[in-house]
Amino acid sequence: MTVRILTFRSARSDNKEILQWAAVIWGLSMREEGDRLAATTPEEFEIGPAARHITGLTAGLVALDHSRLFRWGRQLSDIFSAGGRLLVAGNGGSAAQAQHLTAEMVGRFEQDRKPLPALALHTDTSAVTAIGNDFGFDEIFARQVRAHGRPNDVLIIFSTSGRSSNVLRAAHSAKEAGIITWALTGPVPNPLWKICDDYIAVESDSVANVQECHMVAIHLICTALDAALTGEKKGKSAQACRDSFVTAISAQPSLKRTQSPLNLVVIGDVLLDKDISGAVERVSPEAPVQVVDSLQSTVRCGGAGLTACLATERGHSVTLITALSSDENATVARNLLAAAGVTTIDLGTTSATAVKTRIRAGGQTLLMLDYATPARPPEALTISGRNAITGADTIVISDYGRGLAAAKDVRGVLTEVIGKIPIVWDPHPAGPAPISGITLVSPNSNEARRFAPGQDQAGLNGDADRARALRKAWNACNVVVTRGSGGAVLVSDDDSPPLVVPAVEVTAEDTCGAGDLFALTAAALLGSGALPSQAVTAAVSAATAFVGSSGRCMKLRDPRENALAVASRVRSTGGTIVATGGCFDLLHRGHISMLENARRLGDCLIVCLNGDASVTRLKGRGRPLATADDRETVLRALACVDAVIVFNEDTPAEILADLHPDIWVKGNDYSISDLPERPIVENGGGRVVLVPYLDGRSSTSLIERMAGQYSTMARPM
Repeated sequence: MTVRILTFRSARSDNKEILQWAAVIWGLSMREEGDRLAATTPEEFEIGPAARHITGLTAGLVALDHSRLFRWGRQLSDIFSAGGRLLVAGNGGSAAQAQHLTAEMVGRFEQDRKPLPALALHTDTSAVTAIGNDFGFDEIFARQVRAHGRPNDVLIIFSTSGRSSNVLRAAHSAKEAGIITWALTGPVPNPLWKICDDYIAVESDSVANVQECHMVAIHLICTALDAALTGEKKGKSAQACRDSFVTAISAQPSLKRTQSPLNLVVIGDVLLDKDISGAVERVSPEAPVQVVDSLQSTVRCGGAGLTACLATERGHSVTLITALSSDENATVARNLLAAAGVTTIDLGTTSATAVKTRIRAGGQTLLMLDYATPARPPEALTISGRNAITGADTIVISDYGRGLAAAKDVRGVLTEVIGKIPIVWDPHPAGPAPISGITLVSPNSNEARRFAPGQDQAGLNGDADRARALRKAWNACNVVVTRGSGGAVLVSDDDSPPLVVPAVEVTAEDTCGAGDLFALTAAALLGSGALPSQAVTAAVSAATAFVGSSGRCMKLRDPRENALAVASRVRSTGGTIVATGGCFDLLHRGHISMLENARRLGDCLIVCLNGDASVTRLKGRGRPLATADDRETVLRALACVDAVIVFNEDTPAEILADLHPDIWVKGNDYSISDLPERPIVENGGGRVVLVPYLDGRSSTSLIERMAGQYSTMARPM
């Protein structure tokens, strides 16, 4: 017998349990010796490529989430029973696996049963080639999802990388259509897992091992599905089918994943922003000018430095490639960047650091002093700078016209990664044109006028025309013109109408930095797999939510403060404050009637809205169907509603204690004696009243009717 000391390591783990599984496969007798295993075999044993492959496969199989796969199988059983269907997509070897899964569904796995509605989206070669020819390869799955999918169907996507644009678009189309999305993918994080409602990842560097584990996953799903269908034959109640349906449709929109940190690279010019703030209480006797006294001074990074600092605040791993001077202001900038957790690659320059000093009082900028000497070219791009660019998940070019964005070596490396990773270019009138093929270029309205001097029309139409002209001139994939309080307008092709994203109303003191945050937010979302339209929409919201004192934050009016402000305004004029409350899940005619009746009783109507956790406690599992954000947005859009406050307690008692409404309104399907809010309202000097409520209208009854219809549609298994 030969005794050899072996150390086995898979791509992702050195877990002893995995090594012992490998030993069983290879027929070895193993014993532990410290952190290694001793293998006893009757002949010399060489660990070659085949053994390493089996080790990796074993590691993946041991780590496979069996319980989640079985849950998927059981959920598919419920969805098929409710009349739903399965769509499957994948590329290359993953396409073969997608077809394998649908074959098991339409045919059979281990037990004979009726065929199940499952479709592999790559198998219709005429449709695939026609879509690819007419709309581009990225649309071959997404267009079929829109054609075949219905709300509460399931789309399963096979993708070892989770990065192919055609499967990402398919997932986005499914989400927009209300289709449940699952991913079988490789190592995470990747863009696909963030989009889908649920996922199973095989943590292996070997594509082959990932695909082999996906094949096992297919069979485990089929095993669970067959077991569930057998249970249904033995007598699953119609109510159970309805419950499964309600659970599926209520869970789908609420399954959100937090955006994971990205390896984000910012390239651009660092400035220093200094604020000198004080009070203005008199005019100078020497000249008709204001006197600012009681001065306080603050300093922060501006330009690309601000973009980098904002990115670290949001949890990203940030590398800033810039060119800093050797002067005292550059030292201040270096210290601020280090304190913020930014990794700085400094190419160096002989230019003095540009400094913008704002004189502020009463939350307003009175005067800005710009200390910016002529810029000189930076030193050459370093190896670490090249590696940072080529290894990034997403890149922001924050150009402030100081020369870095024009550097040939920087532009050369950026050209190498064009099309491989998303790049957002925030241009400057004094800087160069963006490199051809940039994912998203984001000039503001004034900059767009300077970049496209022949487009002179004002307003939204002018910005849309300039965006279209600049996209063609720069050969950019997308151009978005940011319009300040007017939001943004995005142009993504030559023919489609522009996407206009309005901004919500805010109380803004200073917009300094909002454009930097816009570019950063868009880049981060694009790096996470979002579509340009989604990235721009979110970036408008983020930029709108950023402004304020010292250019560091911009506060949206807090919903509760807004409602209290409405109440205070009405009370100050002697008006009557009316309030009501409820879940308002699946807003219907009965709700509208009650709200309109309530508004007629006074001079404003404030709705106290149950939050998601509150609705679940009151209505049970599967509710609400719509999130609090969605329900609040719909209510605010009604002309009869003046303000909405969301609460997560069982009753709005705390809100009512602050609000002191004159009238608290409920529909007459309630009894006044049963309302827990009554003592609080009456103790505050208000009155509780009932208004007519349309009989037979309720969210619960609507949901039950919908579920019943789907149960009737279900085919026997």
